Amino acid sequence: MTLLVAAVIVHDRAAGRVVLIQRGEYAKFGRGMWDLPVGKNEPGEPITATAVRELREETGLVVPEESLKVVHVVHAALGVGAPTGYLTVVFVTEEWTGEPENREPFKHAQVEWVDVDAVPENFVRGNAQALDHYLNGTGTQMSLYGWA
Repeated sequence: MTLLVAAVIVHDRAAGRVVLIQRGEYAKFGRGMWDLPVGKNEPGEPITATAVRELREETGLVVPEESLKVVHVVHAALGVGAPTGYLTVVFVTEEWTGEPENREPFKHAQVEWVDVDAVPENFVRGNAQALDHYLNGTGTQMSLYGWA
């Protein structure tokens, strides 16, 4: 199983918005779709460090590791480079420094603040479920995706 870390739902609660990326034409999967900043955990790296690193690499935002809270886990049956499935740990934070920018233009078309009431429907499915559960407060902390 491959461990992926949705490198944080950055939630500006006061403004009612979250940071999302739109996958670009050279993305490995989900071309043109919206998603959370997400990336693979490196060997020997704690998942909180992965979340901080991936968020910084993709969006330029810097978050303190201690501000991260686990809000959801997605267990997906299929994934690019993950023939046995993958596990995505989704964190949230309301603390960050910087302004979001597209730091990986070869992978992403754009990085944007998006109103929580206007999250695009063209969204990577497993992470869409996680964001929906978080924003709508359903209390569900785990999703299965792609299992028969």
